[in-house]
Formats: sequence, structure tokens, C-alpha cells
Amino acid sequence: MADEKISLIQWLEAAFLGLLQGLTEFLPISSSAHLRIIGPLLPSGTDPGAAFTAITQIGTELAVLIYFRHDIWRIANAWLRSLGRRQAAPDHDARLGWLVIWGSLPIAVLGLVFQEAIETHLRNLYITAVMLIVFGLFLGAADRFGSKQKALTAMSWRDGIIFGFAQAMALIPGVSRSGGTITAGLLMGYSREAAARYSFLLAIPAVFASGFYQVYKSWGVAGPIAAGPTILATVTAFFVGYGVIVVFLRIVSSQGYWPFVWYRVALGALILGLLLAGKLLPH
Repeated sequence: MADEKISLIQWLEAAFLGLLQGLTEFLPISSSAHLRIIGPLLPSGTDPGAAFTAITQIGTELAVLIYFRHDIWRIANAWLRSLGRRQAAPDHDARLGWLVIWGSLPIAVLGLVFQEAIETHLRNLYITAVMLIVFGLFLGAADRFGSKQKALTAMSWRDGIIFGFAQAMALIPGVSRSGGTITAGLLMGYSREAAARYSFLLAIPAVFASGFYQVYKSWGVAGPIAAGPTILATVTAFFVGYGVIVVFLRIVSSQGYWPFVWYRVALGALILGLLLAGKLLPH
């Protein structure tokens, strides 16, 4: 009976963590931070780990593929056509395809180089809390002072690599993949919606590569959460994430990013308070 009860708890916890992943992945509030914080507070008291986070992100990125399928199909077609043509400058969609590839290199290289630190030392909750606050303030400053005029058609190669390094900062829990890229976009003068849309597109190669690499790496290896519950969490993240994309794009078009800024600062301060009071352990 005890094993059955534990198994049921793990299924329920996995479904909840998948819900949390779907709710937070596309918002600039760091899904990895939320999974890192909430996991130890659940009945099992287990940090779900970097592998679980990467695998469940596959679900949310499938939601991106479906929601942006027309944009992705158009960009992919233009990029493929550009391979067989010799021209001084590819059209906008083809260039955007190259920029997504170019911008994915920083997170791929840095993720491999610092893999051990990402999966261990950087999951310290003090680091997570500070990153939530600091990058929340950066996001607020970018939303306040950015010109918010540029469209994605104006993106240069320089902008593409800056977006890429901003995304790579999300290897640290608390930074936020979307938060980092959106902040960089706003600081470079892109509109709120343009920065958000490109954040979604840029994440596709990195998230799928990271997720499937973790599937390969953890195949047959016992982790904090078993394979079945992890799949359930991934499916849950997909359905919830699709709904969040729709709502999020509407919010940022009309209200900006300040609700997320205040949330990040408040959550980071709460975590620091709980850590200092001994209610949470940093590792």
C-alpha cells in the first residue's frame, strides 16, 4: 500500500508541476525557478531537477509549434529556398530563419560548457531569488525606457546575436528564457509584441535540443521523477502552455510587462525571506 500511495502522490505532483510549467514557461517569470522552488515544498519534498524541467519544456514548445505554425512554415520555406539561391541579401523570412539558427548557438555552447554547474551549483535558491529580482528590474527598465518602435523586419545580425546571448542567460534558474530575450528586445527598441514573438521562435531549437538530449541522457536512469509521471507533466504543460500563449500576447499588447516585474520582485523577496528564516533550504 505504501508504494501505491507514493506512486499516486508522484503522479499528482507531476501533473501539478506540468501545470506550473505550462503556466510559467512563456511568461517572463522563469518556469525553471518555479519548478525549483515549488518542487521541494510538495509532499515528496524533491527538487524535480534540471532534466525534468528540460523534458517538460518539450510540451510547451509543441504548443509554440502549433500556435505559430503558419509563421514557422513560412520562415522554414523561405530559409530552404534561400539555400539554393545566390543573392546579396535573403528576404526577411529567410533572414529570420538564419537569425534563429545564429541566435541559438550561444545557449547551445554555454549549456554544454557549463552543464555541470547548471544542474548543480546554479540551482541554489539564493541565486534563483536574486536573479528573479535583478532581471525583473531589468525588464521593468527596458519596458519603461525602450522605444518599442522596431518590428522583426528590422532585425540585424547584431541584434540576432544579442538576442541569443540574452536567451543563454536563462540557463541560470530565475532569469527566464522569455524574460531575458524580451528584455534584450525592448532595450534594442523592438515593440513589446515583436520581442515576445521572437522570444517564442528563438526558443524552439534550444528547447527541443535540450529536452531530447535529456531524454537520451536519462533513458533507463532513475531520476527524482519517474518516466510515466514526467510524460504526464509534459502533456499537461502542452495544453496549458497553448492557452497561456494566447492570453500572454494579448496582455503585453495592451498592458506591458509591469505586472510581471512586480511579481518577480515580490517572489524573489519572499524566497529570500524564507531562506533567511530557515523555512527553505538553498540546495
